Parts: sequence; C-alpha cells; structure tokens
Amino acid sequence: MVTDASVTVAGTRIHYQTAGEGPPVVLLHGGIVDAAHVSWPPVRDRLAEDYRVVAPDLLGYGESELADGPYSIPRHAEVIAGVLDALELGPVTLVGLSLGGGVAIQLALDRPDLVEALVPIDPFGLGRDLPNGFLSYVLARVQVFNRVAIAAFRRSRGLTRASLGGIVHDLDALPAEAVDAVYREVQRPTAGAAFRRFRKAEVTRRGYRTTFLDRFGDLAAPTTLLHGAHDELFPVEWAERAADRIPDAELHVLDDCAHWAPRENPETVAAHVERVASDE
Repeated sequence: MVTDASVTVAGTRIHYQTAGEGPPVVLLHGGIVDAAHVSWPPVRDRLAEDYRVVAPDLLGYGESELADGPYSIPRHAEVIAGVLDALELGPVTLVGLSLGGGVAIQLALDRPDLVEALVPIDPFGLGRDLPNGFLSYVLARVQVFNRVAIAAFRRSRGLTRASLGGIVHDLDALPAEAVDAVYREVQRPTAGAAFRRFRKAEVTRRGYRTTFLDRFGDLAAPTTLLHGAHDELFPVEWAERAADRIPDAELHVLDDCAHWAPRENPETVAAHVERVASDE
C-alpha cells in the first residue's frame, strides 16, 4: 500500500510517498513536470515487496510547496537531506533520475552519512555542455516558451505524448499510464514553475553551473550508474567518464532506453536497485 505524507523542512512542506517495509530506498524523480507519482510507480511497487521505499516530490514539484529562492542542485540536496533527517532515514540506498540524479550525487558529497549506496540514472551534473548549446541558454532565460508549451500540453494529451518522444527511445512502447501520469501532472497550476526556476539557477552562457567533474574522486558511496544508450540530453560518454573517475563505480548502459528508464524499462531499473540494496 502506498501512503502519502508530508514533512516540513526549513519552513517548506515537502510531500512524499512511502510503501513497503525493510531497508530504506529513496527515489528522486526528474525535472520539467515530473513528480514521485509520475516516474516511479512501477519501480516503487516492485521494490516495496522487500524494502521501505520513500519517494519525495522535490521542492516545487508535485504536491511539494513552491517556495521562494533559487532552485539550484545544492538547495535541492539540502532539502532532501532535511527530509531524510526528519524521517530518521539513513544511510539509504539513494536512487535519482536526471535532475534527481544530480541531487543524489550532491547529497552523497555533502552528507555521506546519509548515503549507503548511490544509483544515479541519466543524472544531471556529469558534464557542462548544454544539449542545444546557446539555444538552451536562451530558452532558460526567455521562460515564455516553457509556459506556452505547458499551456499546449494541458489542452492536448496527444501533444503531451508527442513531447515524451524526446526522452524515450520507443514512444510506441511507452505504456499509456505513463503518458496519463504526465498529462495529469501538467494540469497542476504550478506545473513547470520549479523547472523554470531550476534552469534560471543552473543554466549559464558557459553551460551548466553545477557539475561534478572535479569531485568524482570525492564520492565515498559505492555508485552504480544506469544510463540509456539513446539519451540525447546527457550523452552516455559522460556516464562512461564518470564511471572511470568515481573510486567505487560501475556503469550499466540500457540498450532499450533513452532518458526515462524508470518508465521505459522499470523491471531492469528495479532489478539493478535491488541488487545494489541487497549488497549493502
């Protein structure tokens, strides 16, 4: 059974889902209009058979409060650390997708006492280059384009589905419930707001502000990188470089995935997390 609850961190309400009993596994979702109940249900439900799974909505996403201030990777990590402290969780197996993967790496660096094992999936922070160069910078600064896109998605499930073609390898194979989850989430009045603030904080003319290129050697937790072979946002070469530089790391390239592995191949993602968690 999945339970919804919330905890207050630094005056801000953070929503989370929890399911199952056992050693703790924490799942951090991605950006744009993602949330715990969008990316994680199939992985969460399988892991809950043997683990206590906690899946927070990141600051400003899903049912978590849209608070003031910068939405940088370090701030997101500080908030999640507050959630784990409040729930008296730790050390945990920490799994993060895309934006959540960058948050997970930042948290493992800032609070190694909270992280027993790390599973970043197509994570932010492995490189500095923007996927579309200067255009990405312009889009991050002229936020009206994101607002227009969100408005269009609210009116059309078909447009919402088509937009997911940029993060999955085979759109026709994507389950309808995954599209439905995104379509429901985009109806939220605050949909896209946290992502716009994230881009404002993290996208600069020279590329992404937060990268871990100089800090890979500082990661103490055993790290299992999962990366879609067809990811067009963060190239697999970035993950290969990270795996070479992180002291205790391994990389698994998922041949049938692009950037949304928990929905493209949840069974494989869950199996990797189970293997990591059972080793700890």
